[in-house]
Amino acid sequence: MDDEQQIRAIIDDYFHGMYRSDTTRLSRAFHTDARINGWDEGKLIDAPIAKFIDFIGGVSAPADDGEAFDMEIISIDIADSAAAVKVKDLYKGLRFTDFLTLLRFDNGWRIVNKTFAHLPREKA
Repeated sequence: MDDEQQIRAIIDDYFHGMYRSDTTRLSRAFHTDARINGWDEGKLIDAPIAKFIDFIGGVSAPADDGEAFDMEIISIDIADSAAAVKVKDLYKGLRFTDFLTLLRFDNGWRIVNKTFAHLPREKA
């Protein structure tokens, strides 16, 4: 697989990990030292990715709740061993835009940072 195909496979793990609350698949997408940041209800979130993965694993899966799978890659920009991927996803009724930064390691591409924004619930 070329770099873009590998990155798309990582994003597929990311999407389906969230949609099915599959922490194994979600963990596979992230580097162990990855971080998550963004604003949630006026509060700055800046945390290790393990907190995000634990959260996803602790709630019902959108797939089980009957939420439609609505997640897509908007853009992929690759520069040698670094990449930036913009995605949009619907999760638990909220419309997110995520900016994912990836690095290529010996064992492949991994997300090292997730920065998110979402519309207020009434606008989602």
